[in-house]
Amino acid sequence: MDLVALPDCPVPEGARAGTVTTRDGVPIRYARWEPTGAPRKGTLVIAQGRTEFIEKYFEAIQELRARGFGVLAFDWRGQGGSGRLTSDIRKGHVRRFADYQIDFETIMEAVALPDCRPPFYALAHSMGGAIMIEALKAGRTWFDRVVLSAPMVKLAQVPRPILPLAALSALSLIGLGSMVIPGGSLEPLSKRPFETNPVCSDPERYARVAAYADVDRRLGMGAPTVSWVREALKATATFAHPLYAADIRQPILIIAAGKDPLVSTPAVEEFGSRLKAGHSVVVPGAKHELLFEREVFRQQFWAAFDAFVPGEQPFL
Repeated sequence: MDLVALPDCPVPEGARAGTVTTRDGVPIRYARWEPTGAPRKGTLVIAQGRTEFIEKYFEAIQELRARGFGVLAFDWRGQGGSGRLTSDIRKGHVRRFADYQIDFETIMEAVALPDCRPPFYALAHSMGGAIMIEALKAGRTWFDRVVLSAPMVKLAQVPRPILPLAALSALSLIGLGSMVIPGGSLEPLSKRPFETNPVCSDPERYARVAAYADVDRRLGMGAPTVSWVREALKATATFAHPLYAADIRQPILIIAAGKDPLVSTPAVEEFGSRLKAGHSVVVPGAKHELLFEREVFRQQFWAAFDAFVPGEQPFL
């Protein structure tokens, strides 16, 4: 089993892990679990953010299983235990955000639909939220309900030094798309000092995530590449169009972080207000990674989640 355990965070029992290969030849790592609680409510698919990996979500996976959900988690190309497009495993490079849709389709068609219990729900964080929004916009109807955690609707903080989209596109055209963004480093972002980190205010959870980078190099990502930032800026620019969300029909709950230094919370709220079947709530005082925050913030997240999902009578 290709899952990494820490002394204080073992692999949840009953894991079924494996790898599937996309149509463009990239291996995608996944793991799935059956529920431990009753009644059974179907399967929840986790769409993680940039730099994240299956193991980081072990605590949340246990909480979801106890709620009666089966869980399917996977790593996007370029991170975690999935395939890389460059020789340096800490780059997290992607050529186009559209390639993430290939990963998503592969996981749903090769693992979720044939092997997991319906109905399907989704929990998508940050970059995963942006990928989820694009999938819903394209008419994907895999999920009965979707929860977006601090989705990457607009970047509040662009990697420094700031380069305009035209400059990023030019660098990509001359073959430098896989270069780390100017001023960036391949030192794992999870190893930054806790006191200045932008993602959470819980020192124990922060230290646990950082420990994975010491155990397995694949689980410690550095700064993004030129192509990743270019694609992120292009995607978020499309989300800003006032009519973009008009034809997204799936029920969506957006949970935003009140003190998010990475994603613009006002932009997230504005996007939520334009959804036909969705709305947003804000957890005051929380940083970007709501599920890795202190309990006072996590409890508010789970309260909103529980009120929204599954949203119908569960079955045995």
